[in-house]
Amino acid sequence: MTAQNNSSSPESVREGKYARVERERRFLLAAPPPVAAVTAIRRITDRYLDGTRLRLRRVEHLNNGTREFKLTQKVPAHQAGPVQGLITNIYLNQPEYDRLASLPAIELSKTRFSVPPLGIDVFDPPLNGLILGEAEFATDEEASSFVPPQVITAEVTDDGRFTGGRLVQTQRQELLEWLAEYGITPAPSTPDPKEA
Repeated sequence: MTAQNNSSSPESVREGKYARVERERRFLLAAPPPVAAVTAIRRITDRYLDGTRLRLRRVEHLNNGTREFKLTQKVPAHQAGPVQGLITNIYLNQPEYDRLASLPAIELSKTRFSVPPLGIDVFDPPLNGLILGEAEFATDEEASSFVPPQVITAEVTDDGRFTGGRLVQTQRQELLEWLAEYGITPAPSTPDPKEA
């Protein structure tokens, strides 16, 4: 997924009528959150549509059984810091989602645990072992003044390898090398019985 706008100027990231500035900080964790700290659990399947900056997302809210479908465009900011770029969401119904899900895409799935102020993503294979926390902010001041919880192993906000658009293209060995740079060694993968 490559952006069409290659401007590195902070002035190029401005809210518009339909897009908003996305501000978030990302963090690596060595372990999933304790169950007692979790306020909500969602299963997320992202389909990054080939040749576009578009992401089709299906969210299953495990606490109440509801589903949510979104088509998202992300335009990266190409700058360091919590301003990730512009994001535009279109909410879909199930038939619209199903129609778009037939388009060629690369898929990424994860379980998101809400542990305020973080959303903590535990990734499915081949990215199992990756546990990534995100905190979102309304203003630059909120983002810069945020003090991460002590469970954080490392901040990776400025490490472009840990964005969804990059992770969806990542092979397992590559991920293990990246995590090792931050001192994280995931447990060995358990073979999938369906593949035996």
